This record gives sequence, C-alpha cells and structure tokens, in this order.
Amino acid sequence: MDKNFYITTPIYYPSAKPHMGHAYSSIVADFFARFKRIQGYNVFFLTGTDEHGQKVEIAAKNKKINPLEFVNQVSKNFEKLSNLLNLSNNDFIRTTENRHKASCQKLWSDLEKSGNIYLDKYSGWYSVRDEAFFSENELLNGKAPTGADVEWVEEPSYFFRLSNWQDELLNFYEENKDFILPITRKNEVVSFVKSGLKDLSISRTSFNWGVPVPNNEKHIMYVWLDALTNYITASGYSSDANKFETFWPADLHVVGKDILRFHAVYWPAFLMAAKLPLPKRVFAHGWWTNEGEKISKSIGNVIDPVKLIEDFGLDQVRYFLIREVPFGNDGDFSKKNLIQRINSDLANSLGNLFQRVISFSVKNCDEKVPNHENKFTPKDQDLIDSINLELNQIKKLIEIQKLDDCLKVIWTKISNSNKYIDEQAPWNLKTTDQKRMNVILYCLIESIRQIGILLQPFVPDTASKILDSLSVDNKERSFASLKDKIKTGVFLKKPNQLFPRINE
Repeated sequence: MDKNFYITTPIYYPSAKPHMGHAYSSIVADFFARFKRIQGYNVFFLTGTDEHGQKVEIAAKNKKINPLEFVNQVSKNFEKLSNLLNLSNNDFIRTTENRHKASCQKLWSDLEKSGNIYLDKYSGWYSVRDEAFFSENELLNGKAPTGADVEWVEEPSYFFRLSNWQDELLNFYEENKDFILPITRKNEVVSFVKSGLKDLSISRTSFNWGVPVPNNEKHIMYVWLDALTNYITASGYSSDANKFETFWPADLHVVGKDILRFHAVYWPAFLMAAKLPLPKRVFAHGWWTNEGEKISKSIGNVIDPVKLIEDFGLDQVRYFLIREVPFGNDGDFSKKNLIQRINSDLANSLGNLFQRVISFSVKNCDEKVPNHENKFTPKDQDLIDSINLELNQIKKLIEIQKLDDCLKVIWTKISNSNKYIDEQAPWNLKTTDQKRMNVILYCLIESIRQIGILLQPFVPDTASKILDSLSVDNKERSFASLKDKIKTGVFLKKPNQLFPRINE
C-alpha cells in the first residue's frame, strides 16, 4: 500500500480536566483518520499531551506534588477521554517520554548547526497561561490578546532567527494556497507575518520543568518548540528513518484557532531552518459557546464531554458536533438543538428507515436478502446507483474539509430512501405481487448497506450495527466495496433500535 496519510490532533496541555474543545478536535481528527482508512490509505493518527512548561510547574506546586507526578495524573484523563471517544489513534504521545526528549534535542542541534540559534538576553511580556511571548503593540489593556495576564520577563535566552524566515514563509503561503485553512485564518496569519517577524526566544532559565538544552542544562527549551516537535517524534524523526520517510510530512494538523500562529508560523519556520519537509495543511477550527454564552470556568458553563456522552451517547454527540457547525466556524452548543438533531435526523430519518426495512424484510423474506431477478425499474436503479455520484461528492468535500456538507449528502440519500419506501409501499404487495415486493426490499437493503459504509467515519458504532445486521463482512466495508452490490440470500439479523428518541 503506497497511499499514506498522517493526521494529528493538537497536543493537549494537561493543566486541567479535558473539556469540549479537546473532544471536538479529537472527534474531527478521528473522522479524517477513519475516512482515509476506509478510502484505502495507510493511516497514522496521533494524539497526546504536552506536559512541560511554567503553567504545569505552577499547577503542580499548587497541589504540592512534583510536576511529573502531576502530569502522570492529569494525562490519564486525556487517555481516558481518547478511549471514551473511541478514537482510532495509532499512538498517544507524552512529551515527558524519552523518545520525545531525544527528538527535541536532535532538532535543537540541527537548528544550531544551521546557524539559526544564538544566545542573548530576553526582555519582554510573557503570558504563563498562553505559554507565549507578546510585543507591546499586541497587548490589549495590559493583557494578552486572549485576555490572559502577562508579566515582564528578563533572563538569558537562546533565540531562533525567526526574522530570517519572513520572506520564505510568505513565499510558501503564496505557493501553497491551501496550507492554512479556512481562508479567513490564512489571511490573519499572512497579515501577522507581513507586519514583521522578530527573533523568537526559545529557552528559559527562570524555571526548570522542560527539556534541557543540549550542552547547556541551565536552559530548558521553550515549551512550544518542545510541544510542536511531538509531530515528528511520533513519526520517527530521531528513532525510525523508514517510518519518518513513510509518514512525514503530516497531511493534516487539526488545531484550534487560538494556537494557529504556533503551527502556521513558528512550526514551518523551524522545519525550514532544519531542512525538513513542511506539513501539507494546518486547519484551524473555531471555538464553541454554550447556549450563546462564552464558555468560562468563572461562569460555570464548561461542557464536560464525559457527562455529555453519558447522557446522550457517543455517536449522537459525534453526529451533532460534525453536523451542527461548518468545520472552521465558531459554534454554539445547545442542548435543545442536540436533542432535535437526535430525534429528527438520527431517530426519525435514519433509525426509522433501518428499523422498518430490516424488520419487514426479516419477517417477510425468511430473514434473508430477497431475490431481485434483475427486474429493476428506473426508480430502483436510481436509488442503488446514485452511490457513485454521492461518493464522488463526499470525497471532494473531504479534501476541503466540508464535513457538515458530507453529512448533508448522506442525509439526502437517507431522505430519498424514505421517500422511495413510502412511494413503493412494499407492505401493500405482500399478497398481490411478492416478486415486486422483493425487488423493492432488495433496493432498500442495498441502499442501507451503502449508507452504513458511508457513515462509518461519522458514527462508527452505529454504522457497525447497521452493517452487522446485513452480515456485511469486515473486509467488505471499504469505499471500494460500494461498487459491488449485496448478494441475495444473505442472512439478515433482527434489528435493535439504533437511536432511542429523547423526551425534551
């Protein structure tokens, strides 16, 4: 297999419990990983935790434990969330691992050898919460653009010659127009780089929770140089040349818009300076509000993804998050809208179609896919052959990350299947024209098989139940299998309800 695909979530900062933003990034990245696997790609999907930095050190001190003990506890919450979300990740990286420290120090040495690092003194504003440096003209009312407090820092520091890479970055953005998406975010990044890049402080001496700088252990690496390196650590940069050649550069970094600058400016500049290939795309998604209000600990409206999934179900939450908001936009979480999506889209449209077709077929066709005898009308043919057009549409939409539009295509197919069964009314043919009834049911079962295959990246557990009920072999669940049709005589399993309706 020569088609490879490498996708990453942001590397999560375990200074507190996982929240909705973490779950959203992970679910979306998992969607792409599953989609590409079903498409026939050899996928490497990475998530993990960024465990160094001043913020972690302070949080550990507040709990009166050492930083490693603190991150060991908190990182488990992110691993548990990955399991709860049923992520299909191939690796979970922690930046406190030895393989990662080796990778960071190798990258540092490569940057130093290339003449891109020098020792000087840093004086400026630093936000502990953002783990980021800000210039005077970026501050708003004495705070970071994010609203975080800043403090004046003066200490010896190594610097990365970021200013040398301004023109290179602008040329790269121009030549690779889809490197940053959505386009509004790209415009922000280009504007920032055009305003002038200053050399970047990449080491600290005022605390010691981090990766030591090679040959000068008084300094630890700036947490973002350390954190970003995780993407090449996991793909074998310092440990496995074959793996690195197979998977690097990453095809897609999924990030929140608040950390876009690190991924779209600093990261490509580090890689250019180290003469390493650049990722193919950085996609920055928006933030969620809760019932129209900004999510904040002080307001007390933080959405706990664990509780949400316990209350409504994993696939229901996955569907809502992907369908409700165009990927890249800000979104508003509304319990009322979630319940409406579950009842209308999932229970009524999909669940009802599945239930009535398979139950009726099990009861009236000896629990088998009925024989169609190749007696298809144009309407029958339209229903089962539309998959070619639908799959092409979906593949094109995936390439530009239009996830909600993919679901609209699938739900049009579900709607057409519901319309078809209502028009053809196979229950009226039980005693008058059983052969025609069999053809109608065959077409509906085949349409449901196609829907089940298409839904796998979106609602994997539900798609699996649908395909299991049609006795579809695991080897016949790829997009390539859509060119075939379900065989007559295949055993049908009596269905259970896919989505219970929720009482508002």
